[in-house]
Amino acid sequence: MTILLNIVIVLITFTLTEFSAWANHKFIMHGSMWFFHSDHHKKNHSSWFERNDVFFLMYAIPSWLCIMLGMMNGYAWYTWVGFGIALYGLAYFFVHDIIIHQRFKLLTKSNNVYVLALRRAHKMHHKHIGKENGESFGMLFINPKYFTEAKKLKLPNK
Repeated sequence: MTILLNIVIVLITFTLTEFSAWANHKFIMHGSMWFFHSDHHKKNHSSWFERNDVFFLMYAIPSWLCIMLGMMNGYAWYTWVGFGIALYGLAYFFVHDIIIHQRFKLLTKSNNVYVLALRRAHKMHHKHIGKENGESFGMLFINPKYFTEAKKLKLPNK
């Protein structure tokens, strides 16, 4: 039963982190901390790194603390919260940096409807280069209209 409960805590935390990321993106990154996020909306950077990359600390530090302190306390429930946050961070890196922005040239030719919808939603987010009037602030859970658009864009498999 304990293993199942730990898995449930990880999955719930992962899901809640997506909503937290949406709120942080909309109200913090496009709000008081726009300075750090603004370079992410510009096409030309002077470096491979962006100021925006500092936001990983918003999740990495709490994740690390939950895991470390939880392990020091007999794998307390918050250990699994930390792993849920870390798993979301890994998913974010994979989806946002590899699939969407292609900071690493992997999976560049995907014809998967979900991947096409993610890319479209993110493209619509980036069409706004200022901090106002943004849309599509989530990463994994996106508006169903992007799936409809992606199905129209999907090329037949050869």
